[in-house]
Amino acid sequence: MRHVTTHNGTLHFAGKIRIRTHTCHVAVVGSGAAGMAAALRLAERGVPDVMLLTEDLLAGTSRNTGSDKQTYYKLTLSGQEPDSVGRMAQTLFAGGSMDGDLARIEAALSAECFYWLAEKGVPFPRNAYGEAVGYKTDHDPLSRASSAGPLTSRLMVEHLQDALDATPVALFDRQQAVKLLTDGRTGAVRGVLCLSLDDPQIAFNLIMCPAVVWAVGGPALVYADVVYPGSQLGGTAPALEAGAAAVNLTEWQYGLASVAPRWNVSGSYQQVLPSYVSTDPDGGDPRHFLAEGILDRKERLGAIFRKGYQWPFDVRKLPGSSLVDLLVYRETALRGRRVFLDFRQNPDGLALDRAGLDAETADYLDRTHAWAPLPWQRLCKMNEPAYAFYLEHGVDLSRDRLEIRLSAQHHNGGLAVDAHWETTLPGLFAVGEVSGTHGVYRPGGSALNSGQIGALRAADAIARRLPGHGDAALDEASLLAQAADWLRDIPETEPAELESELLKGWNLAGERMSRLAGPLRDTTRLQEMLGGVCREIASSRRFLAIQALPGRALACRFRDMLLTQRFLLGAMCDYLDRGGVSRGSALYLEPGGRLPGNNVPDVFRARTGPDTLNDRVQRIRLETPGDLLSPLQIDWRPVHPLPQPDEAFEVVWQAWRKDMAQRGRGKHET
Repeated sequence: MRHVTTHNGTLHFAGKIRIRTHTCHVAVVGSGAAGMAAALRLAERGVPDVMLLTEDLLAGTSRNTGSDKQTYYKLTLSGQEPDSVGRMAQTLFAGGSMDGDLARIEAALSAECFYWLAEKGVPFPRNAYGEAVGYKTDHDPLSRASSAGPLTSRLMVEHLQDALDATPVALFDRQQAVKLLTDGRTGAVRGVLCLSLDDPQIAFNLIMCPAVVWAVGGPALVYADVVYPGSQLGGTAPALEAGAAAVNLTEWQYGLASVAPRWNVSGSYQQVLPSYVSTDPDGGDPRHFLAEGILDRKERLGAIFRKGYQWPFDVRKLPGSSLVDLLVYRETALRGRRVFLDFRQNPDGLALDRAGLDAETADYLDRTHAWAPLPWQRLCKMNEPAYAFYLEHGVDLSRDRLEIRLSAQHHNGGLAVDAHWETTLPGLFAVGEVSGTHGVYRPGGSALNSGQIGALRAADAIARRLPGHGDAALDEASLLAQAADWLRDIPETEPAELESELLKGWNLAGERMSRLAGPLRDTTRLQEMLGGVCREIASSRRFLAIQALPGRALACRFRDMLLTQRFLLGAMCDYLDRGGVSRGSALYLEPGGRLPGNNVPDVFRARTGPDTLNDRVQRIRLETPGDLLSPLQIDWRPVHPLPQPDEAFEVVWQAWRKDMAQRGRGKHET
């Protein structure tokens, strides 16, 4: 990759603020696994002048997150158990509120993308016969999961970057995308306005292009308690502000994660049966609190074990393994205590023996040869890299307790996309977690697969379309005028204490969402919260007066946070108005509601019942693009049915040859 700098552009001014313009054919915003794949796929298809925009090449979720063995989900490619594109598509579709055409595409292209990554060097293991051996993950009826270890997504990014280094793709680092610019006549996206993060003075770069691939990851900034790394904030809001529709925003995945470092405590971390201990805020008064909610010890140990492969909080797993999540939440959010996994002692501080375990738990310890006196010793036997990870981050599980919280891990909803991952705004493609391709449930690891398939489909669509779009389609004067309008009325003087007020507002907004609109959603407070967020949006522009660059960057992010929260809360309120009930990873708390299972504490009474909306998709967008406080337009449509194609080979072959010929690739395909 070649590197672009601010000084490569043409200088303009919006008042006293500098804007430099740059032109390319495609701007890919985001340098995670999906963004890197999109840029590389475009380069492989011969698309010229591709620019990769990123805030920090070494930041983001893909490069800085993982689990005990981070999963990649794809078609079964080993063993004797039969699988097919249709069966995998049905698994994805059965998650609820997912479009069947997207499910079919994600299944059909999963093997191709998996092997493409393997060819780039991602070390997915194979057996002596060359089979990519799999294992079963959550919401997976077969053994479709694979892994390159605790850092699968990091390995994907590193090998994709190695491949990109040999291409002419241009890297424009240290750029924070703050606004999408559109064609005034067609509404098509034609540019990205970025705040330069490497300029000592406030300056912006305007990248003008006929196509944008939005690969900014999930909106981690909306919650305080998250598994996402600190460098991942997301960027859904600029697309929402531009008028893009979003779908299934109510649907998230939450689970138990360590606080420092932020990391999923799934899989082996649970299956070695650590002790769950809560303390007061100062670390005193330790309690084995799970015994309060799960009275039988064998049942309690089984719930901890199953938390390993049933890691996401799931209302269907109440009173089973997800009761552990509720008890952790009660200790932390409701009682103000801290919760730790203690690998130095067995649950309840008692010795572990086979007679005290259910058959599944005991058999697993047998098969993994993991019997040992203490949890940290069992972890070293079962999965030594999982133990080593924390050691590398300054936590010795043989000596230190590990603080955990119930945290946001993944957004299943996001920007609405079609079968080519193009949003409702022409020219804007959304790939990776920012795209809302999944519904209520999804198999573990399917997000990594979806990001790769979205990158492939978007690159194919752009490569077909670009010959009909030239630089003449870019109206520099109009795009500069939009940028100047967005920058207009920013105060030139900074009031005292403005930056500290911003930090306080940021923290309060995230904590409020985690406490009242995360995995546990207070139905009596959501509408009130929505009104409060709207009031904060109305006064948020004043923070752009902050003169120091880090503060100005955070001020832009704060507006993003508030707009995204407005959409999320609006979606939740509408969902309840339509008769929505607790489902997926969200329990809607309601006074006088029903307990979602035996032994569930009374404080968790919730709205429960049949899910009558899982065959529909909720869509939401701004009525007036650009106006952050304009009414939210919300509607529901039926899911696209799951296709059952049965074409004759000759018919498909003829259409394929015609398509290849139109793309100039047909000479060797006939």
